[in-house]
Amino acid sequence: MRIALDAMGGDHGPAPNVGGAALALASNPDLTVVLVGDQGQLDPLLAASPLPAGRFEVVHAAQVVEMKEKPAEALRRKPDASVFRAWKLLAEGNVDGLVSAGNTGAVVAGGVLSRRFLPGVHKPGIATVMPTAKGRCVIMDVGANVFPKPRHLLQYGAMGSVFAQHVLGIGTPSLGLMNVGEEEGKGHELVQKTYELFRNSPLSQRFVGNIEGRDIHRGAVDVVVTDGFTGNVVLKLSEGVLEFVVGLISHEVIGTLSAERDQAAMALKALLAKYHYSAVGGAPLLGVEGVCIICHGSSKDKAIASALGVAALNVRVKLNEKIVAELAALPKGDE
Repeated sequence: MRIALDAMGGDHGPAPNVGGAALALASNPDLTVVLVGDQGQLDPLLAASPLPAGRFEVVHAAQVVEMKEKPAEALRRKPDASVFRAWKLLAEGNVDGLVSAGNTGAVVAGGVLSRRFLPGVHKPGIATVMPTAKGRCVIMDVGANVFPKPRHLLQYGAMGSVFAQHVLGIGTPSLGLMNVGEEEGKGHELVQKTYELFRNSPLSQRFVGNIEGRDIHRGAVDVVVTDGFTGNVVLKLSEGVLEFVVGLISHEVIGTLSAERDQAAMALKALLAKYHYSAVGGAPLLGVEGVCIICHGSSKDKAIASALGVAALNVRVKLNEKIVAELAALPKGDE
């Protein structure tokens, strides 16, 4: 399979992208990586990296979307940017998927501009994996669609469920709707209407109803459905709390130890490695033809390699075919 990598995307430039490609190729023998970016910057890195001959290509893209640029302006001013060139490769069928650690808005905008959505999908969404007391859960959407309609959220539940089952290996994923309370009838019009859609859909047997923010890490459900604004706040808040708590433990607990300090520090480091975003790699943009994995802007080699591995896995399990089948079973309706 062929995966396009936005080699210029991310906070650290092309170096971790090339390094991540090398790691991914070493662990995925059926993978070919198409590095999209400035050939002049990539050539020296490729010459110094152990990428296997015949399993990588370079597609030159002269422009780069900076992390703070507005996506709409970037689309207009930089049509030859690496992330948009990667989308063009996917839209033309030259690759099976793409991975980018670049400007998230630009990645989503490139997908929306392509209009290559799965049948029945009007608004793709970003799914992310978060740790829970019982394992892992999927939250969707975390930033692609901040003004969704109820039907979009119903589709996010279906797509997130397929991802949880076939990528995370959760047999029969349960679904919950993010709200300000568990009781039926809580929340604003969007969640109330979405609640009714779930209750009257083929997903009703797996829909547990409303959940609150504190239920996510408790593992109350396997798939959390919410709008992109709320989902993004939850994601960033969780990252911030983790960083805060780890800092407290390091200073207030490990810092007070003597003989056991090194062991405790090693245990904390191992715990962080288990739940760090680099272990997951990135978040899939579900609902588009092909595979798109959006990485954290600060991704290093390991995270890029993990993202390429996830993209390859999504292709292998034919995730989109399974999503199309799940969506086909939902009741038809307007966007």
